[in-house]
Amino acid sequence: MRRKVETLGGDAFSVPGLSLRQPSDLQQAAGKVLADARAQDWIFISPAAVRFAFRLAPLLRLPSGARVFGVGAGTQRALARRGIPAIVPGSRSDSEGLLELPELIRVRDRRIALIGAAGGRDLIAPTLRERGAQVDAIHVYERGRPRLNRRHFDALARANDPLFTLISSGEALVNLVALLPPPLLARLRQQTLIVSSARLAAIAEGQSFDHVRVAASASADDLLDAACKAMARHRL
Repeated sequence: MRRKVETLGGDAFSVPGLSLRQPSDLQQAAGKVLADARAQDWIFISPAAVRFAFRLAPLLRLPSGARVFGVGAGTQRALARRGIPAIVPGSRSDSEGLLELPELIRVRDRRIALIGAAGGRDLIAPTLRERGAQVDAIHVYERGRPRLNRRHFDALARANDPLFTLISSGEALVNLVALLPPPLLARLRQQTLIVSSARLAAIAEGQSFDHVRVAASASADDLLDAACKAMARHRL
């Protein structure tokens, strides 16, 4: 994404909103992944879910005929690198887009392994259970607050106006609100926030962000497209 911003003539820098780490009980997590190896459907919620799942269970082999799903193109690429083709939403890279896939509409009595982390994408499992599926949520990594340092604060302080913040996680946004020094947070709230869904826009407005724009999806292209459109309006 940074390279794409630079190609468009902008400057980009990263401020982490989340810290990802292995589960505290590695043996238990690995056992759950291997125990569910006969699930009919597999859903990986992120590239990190793919990375951590196969780190925990390097010998994991999905059963022949199993359907594999990813929330977005990044997850699809991560699975493809392991020789696993995945079905992903074409219109939007989020939970809502995934749940609109025709293959996941009729899932009564199907056993589905949902690979991710506790607290993330909490719409998927309840919806699939309402549709009659047996969903096993397998947490292969944990989310936590990031460790922000002076380097992150200085980059944010030096950034020129207009500043566009691109974000696709409500948890990450809440973490930034909690961790940024008050002057930097105030500046961020005065600038434009590009979010990946209407649900995240509601979270942002609840966190006192007044200039929120909703991208078509969480993909890098859609987030950057929304930023470019916001930039064009800024210049008018």
